[in-house]
Amino acid sequence: MIPSAHGLFAWLDLPWDGLFSTQGIMIMLLVAYGGAMWLFLSGAPKVFTVMVSDLEQARQFYENDLQLPLADVPLHYYYNYEQTLGVASMDPLYIPSALSYGAPKRPSPSDGLWYQLKKSTQLHIISGASQGEKNRDRHVCFDRECLEQLLLRIQRRHLRYKIRRDKPLNFLVKDYQGQVIEMAEINPS
Repeated sequence: MIPSAHGLFAWLDLPWDGLFSTQGIMIMLLVAYGGAMWLFLSGAPKVFTVMVSDLEQARQFYENDLQLPLADVPLHYYYNYEQTLGVASMDPLYIPSALSYGAPKRPSPSDGLWYQLKKSTQLHIISGASQGEKNRDRHVCFDRECLEQLLLRIQRRHLRYKIRRDKPLNFLVKDYQGQVIEMAEINPS
């Protein structure tokens, strides 16, 4: 004798009628969507953003002097994930010049440069920093960890550098062409 489905699952004591109702299916779909988003975002690389005063000079520095490999733009940047969550209002680097909630815009080369800093860490270089003193090219970042990783890379590549201040971190580096670049941590407070 084959037990009925009701008898087979009776020990679970679940309201199966409610689970397979319209409301139950919607809840299951929302849970599945939340799980998929969590997997998608937990696999996304950590991204550090650096603002520079001269994007072309920065390209030469990061590609030639630091020899950072080019990186693909992470998918969550393609779909403006930060703007849809409202996270853009917390970080001034992510505020677009004109907020648009229409179709997502694909990043273009004018949106900056992308480099692989470590296995799951990327560096996003954008323009927007002012020139430093003595018209030095200036690279600024809100994240100390980013500048510390860049300093380690500079040390490994045997570039000349001078730490000017530890808190907030500020140092000068001389590229292979003899140009001095100021690297500065911007303290948001």
